[in-house]
Order: sequence, then structure tokens, then C-alpha cells
Amino acid sequence: SGNLDPREVSKAKEGQVKDFPEGIPECGTDALRFALCAYPLASSDIKLDIQRVDGYRKFCNKLWNATRFALMKLGDDFVPQAEAQLTGRESLAELWILHRLNVAIRDVNAALADMNFMVATTATYGFWLNELCDIFIEYIKPVTAPGANPEACSSAQQTLYTCLDQGLRMLHPLMPFVTEELWQRLPRRASENEPSISIAAYPEPRSDYENTKAESDFKFVMDIATAGRSLAAAYNIVAKSEFYISNSSDASYALTSSLSEGIVTMISGCQSVTVLRSGEAIPAGCVVSSVGDEVAIHLLVRGKVDIGQEISKIEDKISKVEQLKDGAVKRTQVPKYETVVPQSVREANASKISNYDAEIEVLQNSIKEFLVLKDGE
Repeated sequence: SGNLDPREVSKAKEGQVKDFPEGIPECGTDALRFALCAYPLASSDIKLDIQRVDGYRKFCNKLWNATRFALMKLGDDFVPQAEAQLTGRESLAELWILHRLNVAIRDVNAALADMNFMVATTATYGFWLNELCDIFIEYIKPVTAPGANPEACSSAQQTLYTCLDQGLRMLHPLMPFVTEELWQRLPRRASENEPSISIAAYPEPRSDYENTKAESDFKFVMDIATAGRSLAAAYNIVAKSEFYISNSSDASYALTSSLSEGIVTMISGCQSVTVLRSGEAIPAGCVVSSVGDEVAIHLLVRGKVDIGQEISKIEDKISKVEQLKDGAVKRTQVPKYETVVPQSVREANASKISNYDAEIEVLQNSIKEFLVLKDGE
């Protein structure tokens, strides 16, 4: 019966029913441990949100499913390199994910040294969910598909293995049980024979994985995909969408053409991405979104939307861009602008104005294409 007053027990039960009308879901030790570590250490009390713990249970499921899928992509006969060295054959996407892995490892090591578990959980969660699962694994699906280039496939598999191995080790102090279970399913490098992840070497940052240029270039590609998704959502084209990427320079063409297959995987419902050189004609009936002053992505909407309504949307967009441009120009017209304002600020303003001009020109060309299409109906 215990020492509690029956009235206190009854009151506690009523409170629990009120707070958890559907009961408390089973979340598991790893999810609870990760949730507790994710709270800031501002006080000795934690106002535990069971929904947050349940969210981390779903994160555990994501880890499990992603690792099992990745192992399927590696195949039963996969043999990892003896050392986790760069081979020089890595694609831009691989160099990007290895750089992001390195950043996460650096942040987690620093956070654990300071006993700042909230930062450690944020870094590991962000790497696994937002970068490895949502981007890289999706991106390499065509690279590792049957019939793909064997050399590119092998390189992608080695990079994927490195991310799984190092990512699980990095996460292990925060989620010990699921990481041990998944790590035991990975093949081992010839240079390693530890029987448990708990005694395996903890990841350390590597100078050869540091690659800010790859990060910048791949972010540009992700910006193109984001612009494409936004266009498809704006015009409610959710399946069999056809995109064209126009380039004004050879450098941007080389970058976008080498990654076009990956861009397809990053846009849900995308049927094709065609990369165009400078001067190549864009099919009539496309809407457009600029990505900087050298690249624009076009979505074919002919026969799928109301043309008059789309022209009105583009005119509204031009008006907004012109307002932004006017504001930027106005900032350059202050007294003694050339002598008082720092050069870096002046260069940034000039770049913004140039980008606005390029975006306006692209939008105006899109209206012309719609008018031609409308006349042909």
C-alpha cells in the first residue's frame, strides 16, 4: 500500500490521465538518454516533454532504416578500404559529406570536452538526419544503382561506409544501444579488430576531409534543387516535372551537368533535368527561378497551368525584385559613398544589384515565352 496518502495517489493518477490521455508511449533507453542530453544545463530541473522523447525514438528508427538500406547498397561482397583515406576519385557530393562529417566530429568532440551535451546532440542529429539521410543517401541512389559506372559506384560505397562507421562511433556515447547493434552489422576495415564500438577509437577531425570549396559548390547545387522544388510547389506540379537548367558560363555548366542525376533525386516527383549551355534555347512554356547571376532553373508548365494567371504571378515577382533593387541602389547613393563606405560593403551592394538585374531579365524573358505560348494556343 505504501506510505503515500491515498488522496495524494488519487490526485497524481488524475494528473497523469490529464497530461497523458492516451498513455505514455514506449520510447526506449536510447531515446530517453538522447532527450535528456539534448536539454540545456541551465538548471538542475528538466521539464521533460514526452513528445520530444518520442521524436527521438523515431530518430532511432530512422537510424535503423537508413543503416539497413545503406548496407543493402553496399552489398554482401563489399570490402572497406584498409584505411579511411581519400582516393582522389571522390565526387563533389562525397567530398561534401566527408567535410560535413568532419565538421560534426569537430563540434561533438569540443562539446563533449566542455560537457555541453546539448550541442553534441544537435551536431550528431543534424549530421545523421539532415545531411547523411536526407541528402547524401538519396543523392547516391542513381550512382549505386545496377548498371551505374563501377568506379563511381565503388567510390560512393566507400564514402557511405566511412560515414556510417564514423557516424555511429560519434553517436555512441549519446545512443549506446542502437549504435552498438548497427555497428556490429558493418564489415570491418583490415586495420581494425575491435570487438565492440564501445572500445573502438572515437572519431577525430581530419585535415584531409576539410574542404570548404566542396561545401560551397555542393550548397549551390542544393540551392538549385531547392529552387526547383519551390517552383513545382508553386505551380502544384507534383509528378513528372521536367526541369531545364540554363547556364551563362562554362564553369557553371560543368558543375550543373556533372550533378544533374543527383539533382533529379533531390526534387520529389522530378522526371528529368536537362542542363543547357550558354545560348541554348529554353523550351517555350517554362517558369523560371534564378539561382545567382549565372544559373537559372526552368520548370515546364505548358499545358499544365493557366498561362494568364502565371504571367500575373511573374509580374508581381518582378515588382518585388525591382523594389529590392531600388533599395540596394538607394544605399549606394548616400553622400561620399565611394569614400566613406568600406570596399567590402560596396562590392556586396554591387553584387546584389547585379543579381537583381539578372533575375529581372530572366523573369521578363519568361513572360515573353508565355506570351508566345499564349498566342500559339
